[in-house]
Amino acid sequence: MGSYIYSDTAITWQQRYVGLSEDDPESSKAPAAGGSDEHLQPPPGPPREEGHPLAPYKMFLLAIAVGVFGGFGAIVFKTIIAFFQNLFFFGELSLTYLPDEHIDPSPWGALIILVPIIGALLVTWITRTLAPEARGHGVPEVLDAIYYRQGHISPVVVLAKALASAISIGTGGSVGREGPIIQIGSAFASTLGQLAGMPTRQRIALIGAGAAAGIAATFNAPIGGLAFAIELLLISISARTVAMVAVATVTATYIGRLYSGLDPSFDVPPIAQFADHLVNLYTLLLCVPFGVLLGAASALFIRSLYWMEDLFAAGIKNEYARHMLGMLAVGVLMYAMLRIFGEYYVAGVGYASIMDVLRGVLTDPWLLLILFAAKLLATIMTLGSGASGGVFSPSLFLGATLGGSVGQFLAWLFPGAGIEPVIFAVAGMAAMVSGTTGAVLTAITMLIEQTRDYSAILPIITSVALAYMVRVWLTADSIYTLKLARRGSIIPEGLQAPVNSAKTASEVMTDDFQIIDISQVSLWQTGYLPGQGARYTVVAKDGRIVGMARPELIYLLKDKDPENVIDTEIMTVAPDTTWSTILRYLRAKQSHTVVVMNRRRSRRASDMLGIIGYQEITETAHESAELLE
Repeated sequence: MGSYIYSDTAITWQQRYVGLSEDDPESSKAPAAGGSDEHLQPPPGPPREEGHPLAPYKMFLLAIAVGVFGGFGAIVFKTIIAFFQNLFFFGELSLTYLPDEHIDPSPWGALIILVPIIGALLVTWITRTLAPEARGHGVPEVLDAIYYRQGHISPVVVLAKALASAISIGTGGSVGREGPIIQIGSAFASTLGQLAGMPTRQRIALIGAGAAAGIAATFNAPIGGLAFAIELLLISISARTVAMVAVATVTATYIGRLYSGLDPSFDVPPIAQFADHLVNLYTLLLCVPFGVLLGAASALFIRSLYWMEDLFAAGIKNEYARHMLGMLAVGVLMYAMLRIFGEYYVAGVGYASIMDVLRGVLTDPWLLLILFAAKLLATIMTLGSGASGGVFSPSLFLGATLGGSVGQFLAWLFPGAGIEPVIFAVAGMAAMVSGTTGAVLTAITMLIEQTRDYSAILPIITSVALAYMVRVWLTADSIYTLKLARRGSIIPEGLQAPVNSAKTASEVMTDDFQIIDISQVSLWQTGYLPGQGARYTVVAKDGRIVGMARPELIYLLKDKDPENVIDTEIMTVAPDTTWSTILRYLRAKQSHTVVVMNRRRSRRASDMLGIIGYQEITETAHESAELLE
């Protein structure tokens, strides 16, 4: 619909942009205020991004580097944990670490209660001195960097998180090593991305690869690591980003196996296959109330953790005293478990207790419920008071003990139904991870990889789905996003694909515009007021676009001070420019309007095809909203 309207009215105005010439888009400078007409420059083209996008092969090389770091990083992290655990529990300088075996009773006797307190003192000093973001379970800080800090994570986090988390775990803190290695891998990837000068979107993809590499190497689960990055970290998914993350997970897993071997994380006897399909139906039906129970348990874990955090923060202002008091309670609980049940149980990552449940060593349903309650209390005391460590392993512990208890109870209640308690233990692990983290696909794939057993796949999926839905009904945020929501930072739980990313400027623009060339014949003397009827009015001078005019104020063009009429903060793009690129340009330049030209870098009014303004942006966003939850 575009049309020309001409005026020979001479006007000048103070330019508010850095002009770009058609031949050299970066050579022109903004004229001084009040400059004459001869200094007029065409509106600027798309701004340069933070960094030039790297070629795909370079990104894949960086993904391999991130995978190498993730693999060796996981090995080094386990070694540091072994050092501190042997030092504080036994007074030995040893790097032997057997997470699948219970910690032997310490020669310190009751003085073992003091070990977590010493760890709290060291952890608090590290987090206060080196990196406050090293406190907590790690993943929320990675999400915050992705969504609110353009993927920037301080390099010092690598060292601070490794030391703080290793000390927390090694001195008996009830936390996992997955969250820390995710944050460590992400921090390395962010640093690498900043050094390479890549744009934000590529840096975020590399961060996803770093996190996936860490979790893949830790659990010997490359598919689980890939699923974790897709569900929680990657803002957009394409074959290229998925392939890049996959390369990192494969590299990290291969290197991690140099230390851990080829066995799965939980090397348990094969789960017995169902005798017939009807027995499988009984188990699936029982998984319905079981999934509801695990969803409620997930909500309890999330809410109790942050309730304990608030309780400590409100009651004790000094961070050292706060964390030392919390770990004193953990030390007392840990020692009490040893005296009563013969093992520390709640100390550290808890893999040995999980193995006991899966192998049928722990079968008393009441003992399993006690372990569930004790681990829940130990975890919220550890993290709530200021420790550094993950929530993934505690979630597995809680799911295994609660699931094992329910399975044993159901096997007693329905002796002829062929109930396998271990199936409920495995399904409980997956359901607890799904409910607490919101990573449904990750929970399913990772438990299959960790046990290497497909027999319980249907109960796992049923329990995971129901646990997630119930948890969302009880508390909308996951254990990761609630921490950020309490700060006022909203993070989407799981991936929401940018459905309009494939659209181009020509699909979004409107041709409902008119062009006024102020250097041509005048229409003002006729009393005709242009601008009526067209959605947008473009102002040109000597056939070149110089700005946009507010239609309701076009009559002011005949005055000598049209400063409030013409907006020079516009950009020009080619018709094939993608929607995501347009949005990045608008944000970087703080502009409101995009002019679509049929020739790249052209500023001639005759080359103009359409305009993208507030209305077009809003309409496109509405189209996205219709396809997203």
